Order: sequence, then structure tokens, then C-alpha cells
Amino acid sequence: MFCSGQRGPTSLLSSSPGKSSRTEVLGRRRRARPRQRQRGAAGLSRERCQPRGGLCSGTNGSFMCGGARSQALGERPRARGAAGSRCGPPQRRAPSSPAPLPRASREGGSSRQDRGPPPHQTVRWHIELQPWASPTPSLNYEALRFLKYISTSQISCERMNLNSLRGYSETAKKPWSICLDERFSLIHRIRSKQCRLYSLGLGNDDNQFEISMANSGCEVHRFDPSIKSAHIQEGRHLWYHRLSIDWRDPNPAIAAHKLHSNTKKLGTILNEFGHQKIDVLKADVESAEWKILENLILEDVVEQIGQLVFEVHIHWPGFEVSGNDSTVVRYWYSLLRELELKDFRLFHTYKDLSKPQMFLKKEAFNASSCYTLSWVNTRWK
Repeated sequence: MFCSGQRGPTSLLSSSPGKSSRTEVLGRRRRARPRQRQRGAAGLSRERCQPRGGLCSGTNGSFMCGGARSQALGERPRARGAAGSRCGPPQRRAPSSPAPLPRASREGGSSRQDRGPPPHQTVRWHIELQPWASPTPSLNYEALRFLKYISTSQISCERMNLNSLRGYSETAKKPWSICLDERFSLIHRIRSKQCRLYSLGLGNDDNQFEISMANSGCEVHRFDPSIKSAHIQEGRHLWYHRLSIDWRDPNPAIAAHKLHSNTKKLGTILNEFGHQKIDVLKADVESAEWKILENLILEDVVEQIGQLVFEVHIHWPGFEVSGNDSTVVRYWYSLLRELELKDFRLFHTYKDLSKPQMFLKKEAFNASSCYTLSWVNTRWK
């Protein structure tokens, strides 16, 4: 075999004009071997120079392989067995000193290479369901446990009204309680004009709470798909957006064919707006609150929120909540316990007696069909 298709050296057994005996031919072979060894790595025939993988190259009309080419170029010859070199006599590899350690390793730490890639964040697809309230599934036990949970404050809050805020009006149709105690950061952020409120609604005209917060200096964003224009600004601190907050982002292929398909997850909105934190999240989304709350928990968006004020509806399971009645109530209870695990504490419950007294389409348990629940994130800074 020859490198790059070039012709090899003249064969030592080429024919001569006269006949040669077997002894003469063998004699020529023996005399030729010392010359081949003397040529060594610098002048090896291409037939022996062909390595596994074929690393022959041409330089000024001559062909060299592996260590031969390295010596010709003044480079350090490769040891026998290295990739691309089987030419020349075998050479012993001199003992080499160990490679220097990265600086962090010498100092007793770990370098970036030592640490390797960051661990992948575990994606949660479902919340952890709490054990059943009784040895066997029972709507009665599940309902009593759930209603007791939402009716019991987990932390005290002395200042929950907005009377001290500039521009507050008593014309609000229902109380949206936030905690303004000095031990929590919201009141301090309101005073420094650095607070931010997100309000999620579905065609509700009751926006007095948002106006009062905006008049107090908070940056207020109200999201409602019934708004006529894409974005409307009223005053210095109040914005309206024709967006519906959902528990999933729409399929782009489907959304492209809809004129006003503006349904997005809250995490997506935060990224698009460039907001890292929300001091207050208020939601009145007519039975979509359970799946939205689940999305906020599963994607850890809830950790970016200081206080939650949610209106929950329990006269039916809610959008895309399936199962029998006891399973549904267990799911509701498990969601609220997930909030507690995230260090949210319930400080106020408003039972709306103006709404039908229904619990999963039944007049039972002395329950209202609508409650407004307020939590404070005790880790919020």
C-alpha cells in the first residue's frame, strides 16, 4: 500500500537481464536490510509507513508518517502505539510529570471542571396529595377537614385594612385583605413606592382595590381578557392588559389563527415584563383559581410572590379538576397544604354570604360557594 496513491520505491526483487539463482536473490535481501534500518524513521518506505488509520502526508514531494514527519519538523516524536504512528523504531516513553492541578484544586476547593455540569432541576408534574382524612375515602370527612382548614388563621395580622392608604375608598364590593403589619415588608415597600401588584380578573368591574393601591404609589397591573385594547395606562401607576392568566401557555400553532389569543401562564408574563417579584397577587378568576394555583406551585412561581389574595369557588370542582367529590376536596386541601410547605400562612378568610350556600352542588356543611383567602409569605424579603 502507498500513501496518497504515489508510487513506492523500486522493489528489491525486480527482475534483471540475466537469470538469478535463489541464493543470489536471498543475498540481495540480506544486504538491503541494513540500509532499510539506517533509513529508520526519516526514510522508511511508504509500504511500511502506512499506519492504521492512514496518517501519511506529503512534504516537498516526500512522504512521511507519524514520528518521521514530527522529527523532520523539529517536533517531539510520538511514542509507539500513539494514534497515527507506527513508523520508525519503537521508542520508550519518558516518565512525565503529572499535569498541574487547577488552582481551585490546589487550594483545597473544586474547580469548575471538577464540579461538572449543574444538576438538572427536577420538574414536578403533580402535587403531592395528602392522605385521606379517614381510613376510607369519605366526602363528609374530607369536606369537614377542608372547611376547618380554610376557616382557621395560621398567623395573626393586626392591620389588614387600607384605611391608612391614600386614596382608599370604602366603595369596594368585597374586602381584599392584605397584611400591613410592620414585621412584613409590604407596608415598607408601599411607603417607599416600590411595591408591585398583579390583579387577575375575568370581566369584573370591581377595581377599587387596584385603584387604591395605585394611588398609594404601587405599580399595579390588571390582567383581564375583556379589556378592549391590548394595553391601557391610567395615571402613573395603573396599567390594564388584555391578557388572561392561565395554567398553561397556548399552542403557538393554534394561537396564530386566533385574533385575540392572549392566554399565558403567570411565569411567562413575569419573564416578558422583566419582573422578578410581585408583592401582592390578587385573583378572581371564576373557578380557574385551582389550576392556576397548582401551576404556580409546580413551577415555583409562588416563591416570587409576597402575599396571595384568592377568591376560591367550591360550588363545583373547577376547570379541569376531575374525580368524585371526595377526590376533588382532597385535591383542594392538598393544594393549600403545598402553600403551607412554601411558608405561606393564612391570615384572613372572608366567607361571602351573598353567594349561594353550596358545596359541590349540595346545600351541605353550612358552606358558602365562595371564600376569599389571604396568605402572607413569611420568607418574603
